[in-house]
Amino acid sequence: MNNQRSKPPGSSQPLIGVVGPCAAGKSTLIEGLIRLGYRTRHIAQEHSYVKDMWQRLTNPDVLVFLDVSYSSSCQRRKLDWSEADWQEQQRRLRHARENAHIYVATDGLSAEEVLKRVEQRLMQKTKGKEDNTKDLISNQ
Repeated sequence: MNNQRSKPPGSSQPLIGVVGPCAAGKSTLIEGLIRLGYRTRHIAQEHSYVKDMWQRLTNPDVLVFLDVSYSSSCQRRKLDWSEADWQEQQRRLRHARENAHIYVATDGLSAEEVLKRVEQRLMQKTKGKEDNTKDLISNQ
């Protein structure tokens, strides 16, 4: 039995899944992508012990991984967590990170910069400029 969800009938637009640790900017990116007309889903993989939950829940055409350091996550939001909690989220996200099409380290980037970087790569993918290598977009 296949646990992976399929795209809705008649949907030609790719489904974009967004994963990452708490305070990486997932909700903000998703809002921006939806405003631009992209079909986007938040995947709460960081809270799941099932390593491929991102595939089971959404099975996106494009997986975007937003990352953030522990120190930046604490500056962005008043989270009641320790560095060990952050490291556990990183462990839970390993499979998604390894399978992501787009990776953005969001430390030091504004929400608009993150959106712009992701949108640029999505536009390349939808215009058929995709090669068969894994894409890495970072702030470096």
